[in-house]
Amino acid sequence: MRTSLITPALLGTTLASNLPTYSKTTNNPLPLIIWHGLGDSASSESLAQIAHLADTIAPGILVHMINPTPDNTPDDRSATFFGNVTEQIQTVCTQLAHHPILSTAPAVDAIGFSQGGQFLRGYLERCNKPPLRNLITFGSQHNGITAFRDCAASDFVCKTAMALLRFNVWGSFVQSRVVPAQYFRPAVTTAPEDEEEQEEEEDDEYQSYLEHSNYLADINNEREVKNAKYKANVARLENLVLYMFENDTVSIPKESAWFGGDVGPEGRAIGLRDRPMYKEDWLGLKVLDERGGLKFRSVPGEHMQITDEVLNQTMREFLGPYKGGVLSGDEEDVQSEEL
Repeated sequence: MRTSLITPALLGTTLASNLPTYSKTTNNPLPLIIWHGLGDSASSESLAQIAHLADTIAPGILVHMINPTPDNTPDDRSATFFGNVTEQIQTVCTQLAHHPILSTAPAVDAIGFSQGGQFLRGYLERCNKPPLRNLITFGSQHNGITAFRDCAASDFVCKTAMALLRFNVWGSFVQSRVVPAQYFRPAVTTAPEDEEEQEEEEDDEYQSYLEHSNYLADINNEREVKNAKYKANVARLENLVLYMFENDTVSIPKESAWFGGDVGPEGRAIGLRDRPMYKEDWLGLKVLDERGGLKFRSVPGEHMQITDEVLNQTMREFLGPYKGGVLSGDEEDVQSEEL
């Protein structure tokens, strides 16, 4: 059975069968925070089902659905299309730091679906209180998107956002108000010598991205001045687990889920380990990788088509108590990938 994560909204909240207490020595599973994707809501029925699955695997776990709105509105779907991502992340930082239970945990685990993955990474890099232990992302656009999604004919909110994106993606109005624009990133292509003019045009577009991107250029540490805090916080993770959907036609390029998508001179995709971001370790990914904590995984299917088996295996592998109690399980339908 496949679980769709783009579903109608119900009511989102912090979920737990009994409110747990935390210390570095208790056997209670660490809390799980979840940030949903574009067009979804923290109160969606499918996320409630995922919370139930987590409680089945790690009984007593507290599951918190991220809602980035200042007033914690029950339906935050519009905030996935419209809003300032930097402000949304600051709102989440404040919410989690002052949460009466989450703030007492020595660490939390996190799952990000689609754009929620790179937003959780922003939380990790910028504040990280409570700190993340494992960050698991499904189909997230860590290296941005180069094209915008199509919308259902009846989805006025989506169509309005996409129209603004296509009109002037680098304008300050769009960059501060339209969420997908804030992780739009032109593909960087290393062109052969006879295509230098095209490469110059792409360089101009990339410079516009560096100058005007409200979010992604910053959290990817792509600008000349690097933020050492971002690198340190990523390197402190126990695991960063990056799932890519093999048949993804929604996130373009799909390799963005693995920090990929740039193109070499022969038209081949450049993997993360061949990028300056990794070689110069702008984000701590190299340190994490050398420690065995950077995991590239692929699953069959379209964007956000996740089997119950994959979720089950992932939760068994990465959820659990603070130390020495990670739950084990047999891998099903999951492939570890080398770039």
